[in-house]
Amino acid sequence: MVQKLLESGNAYPCFSTDEELEEAKAKQLAEGKNAKYDGKWRDADPEVVQKMLEDGVPHTYRFKIPKGEVITINDKVRGTVSWDAEATLGDFILLRSTGIPVYNFCVAVDDALMGITTVVRAEEHLTNTVRQVLILKALGYTPPEYAHLSLILGQDKQKLSKRHGATSVTQFKEEGFLPEAMINYLSLLGWNEGTDQEIYEVPELVEKFALERVIKSPAVFDMEKLKWVNSQHIRAMETEELQNLIEPFFKSAEPPLPSDPEFLSAATKMCQPRMSVLSEAPEIAREALAHPLAVTLESEEARKLIEDDKNFPEFTEVLVSEFEAGEIPNPSSEDFEADFKKWAKALGKKTSRKGKGLFMPLRLLLTGRMQGPEVPHQLALAEKASDKIAGAICLRERIDNVKAELIHVNA
Repeated sequence: MVQKLLESGNAYPCFSTDEELEEAKAKQLAEGKNAKYDGKWRDADPEVVQKMLEDGVPHTYRFKIPKGEVITINDKVRGTVSWDAEATLGDFILLRSTGIPVYNFCVAVDDALMGITTVVRAEEHLTNTVRQVLILKALGYTPPEYAHLSLILGQDKQKLSKRHGATSVTQFKEEGFLPEAMINYLSLLGWNEGTDQEIYEVPELVEKFALERVIKSPAVFDMEKLKWVNSQHIRAMETEELQNLIEPFFKSAEPPLPSDPEFLSAATKMCQPRMSVLSEAPEIAREALAHPLAVTLESEEARKLIEDDKNFPEFTEVLVSEFEAGEIPNPSSEDFEADFKKWAKALGKKTSRKGKGLFMPLRLLLTGRMQGPEVPHQLALAEKASDKIAGAICLRERIDNVKAELIHVNA
């Protein structure tokens, strides 16, 4: 390709040394001019050039920018962009003295030979475009269309880098981000179809995405927004598919959590509405297995709940009585969730409670926490794990904890 440019008069050998180039650059800067090649060998005597080549004098090959050349592109993101090539660049190097071609020469030739029709890249490459278009036109190729996207910034409005968090696709995968969620979120960084929709499936993005809707201003990478998008994709997944994705995280947890189908299915159903990333599943599940009632009772939130509920002692005693009478459904039963809700509704009528007045004290007593996954989901999971993992507290043990922490006090 260099030979073709030489033959067409669009390139020439340059024998300027590094010292000469630095001297010329310093002189231009001192005179307040742009630092560019001074054109010393641009129109050199052909006989002198031939003698230098025959003598093996080290040289580069430079592109000869036509006088008065103006390069204009219709960027699909930035609109019309023009450069006065001669004033902006000066004759630039195509081939180094080592024989290695420079980046812009390689890219232009590669795009041409592969038949690239549209180049989408970061705005940092906008200034490279003028060199590449000059090369393509000189070689007789039609330049592709260009779309230069704005940079993605961190929350500090600085260029996104490794100091802002995860830096590789593998790292995002290990943290439990779904591929479709990553594609979804990244598509929203600088693009919008003109609606309020934020959650897309990949085929939908393929259909709706258009470079004309990409905006010029830089986008900010928001990890919390990415987690939210990921959580929406998690919630939309089929339980069986999500269960398979969660399994590796359970196996690699320290210590490992059960990974049998029964436990995984129950854990997936419980974790699905609460996860932002898959790696949160083990912690959510492990917390559900425990019953830290004694610790929670010391919290300000629990104390306020009990102080504001004058009938809390009586409610506690009724709950214990319900268990001892066999009224609370068995967490191991297949229809436990539906049976539990039916029982809770009956308990509400029995104790004249409803809404938060019923479910908050019930949650505190049965899960040992003030918040968390749905109560029947936690109880069912703990029951399945009670004989498989240390620290899994079954319903009977939870009632024993309630009696130990509250009934003797009430008495």
